[in-house]
Amino acid sequence: MKAYFTQRAAHNRWANARLYEAALNLSDADYRRDVGAFFKSMHGTLNHLLLTDRLWLKRLTGEGEHPNELNAIIYDDRGALATARADEDDRIVRYVAALDEAALDGLQKYRTISGKEYEQGRSDILAHLFNHQTHHRGQAHTILSICTRRPPPSLDLLLMQRGAAAPDLRAMAARG
Repeated sequence: MKAYFTQRAAHNRWANARLYEAALNLSDADYRRDVGAFFKSMHGTLNHLLLTDRLWLKRLTGEGEHPNELNAIIYDDRGALATARADEDDRIVRYVAALDEAALDGLQKYRTISGKEYEQGRSDILAHLFNHQTHHRGQAHTILSICTRRPPPSLDLLLMQRGAAAPDLRAMAARG
């Protein structure tokens, strides 16, 4: 099971870098355009993904901060958002790498934003985290198609496994 989650964490980072490369190349108008997606725009969708990853890692590790609204915009500047995304992806990779099989099989207590308490298997929580990322990256993928009228980059796991490169997200963010 450890190898499975290690690969999911690596794919998450790889796919986010490819998605952000395309998103950072959108005009500001397209990047912020309400296309009718659940979080309206590329900007809203990418902010939601970062926010929820922070929320889950806070529940899993007890460390980190996040707003208590799932549609909050935590970074208005897309370069800052991209840098924060790269940092969070690295944090996810480190968290998964630090787990052993016993920890993956263990239970995790946490509270929802509304304060309700739950206890679930850590591996189930991680499965949800990665599935949630894939779900909303799919929405962002569609937003790219709408805004550019071109096929967006492939985010398929098999492509990563075959050695396709991902850009350096921090370097892209620094270029603005």
